[in-house]
Amino acid sequence: MEQPALKAQIMDEQAMSRALTRIAHEIIERNEGAGSIALVGIVRRGAALAPLLADEIAKIEGTRPPVGTLDVSFYRDDVSRKIAPVEFGTDIPFGVDERDIVLVDDVLYTGRTIRAALDALIDLGRPKTVQLAVMIDRGHRELPIRADYVGKNVPSSHEEDVRVTLAPYDERNAVEIWTKPTEKNGGDR
Repeated sequence: MEQPALKAQIMDEQAMSRALTRIAHEIIERNEGAGSIALVGIVRRGAALAPLLADEIAKIEGTRPPVGTLDVSFYRDDVSRKIAPVEFGTDIPFGVDERDIVLVDDVLYTGRTIRAALDALIDLGRPKTVQLAVMIDRGHRELPIRADYVGKNVPSSHEEDVRVTLAPYDERNAVEIWTKPTEKNGGDR
């Protein structure tokens, strides 16, 4: 089996920072300030992006919105296909009722993770609105879900992985396209 290979780096740390600043401005504009919003990062890399986005909002508005993390492991529609999903835990230290919740994730692809996040969030209460902010929208939706705020649209094929690397999980902050591993001798995956 061939190993995955780096095809291209499409965003470096500076480009990601500029995208977060732009998204922060868009969130503030749409919500007429930051007073009613709370950010909920989807575990794992969405949970790493959410505090960065909250910091950008704080720089602009002077007030930092509350931040929580949402684990969707047991809400996924493919949970029965996995032997044992890894549970990271949800930590939302505020009420979601009647709040404008901004879900934060790294890559929007099929929409299934976001569907799971909506189910998990609704189990916690009834938000006033739910908005979606993603660093990358790569298309290929299988469900009717769209992001309200997008760092970058990255057209890609199903044979590619779009990876957002972020501290504390990775060595650097970047967005990269990788080729997916393929079997040798022309076999199907």
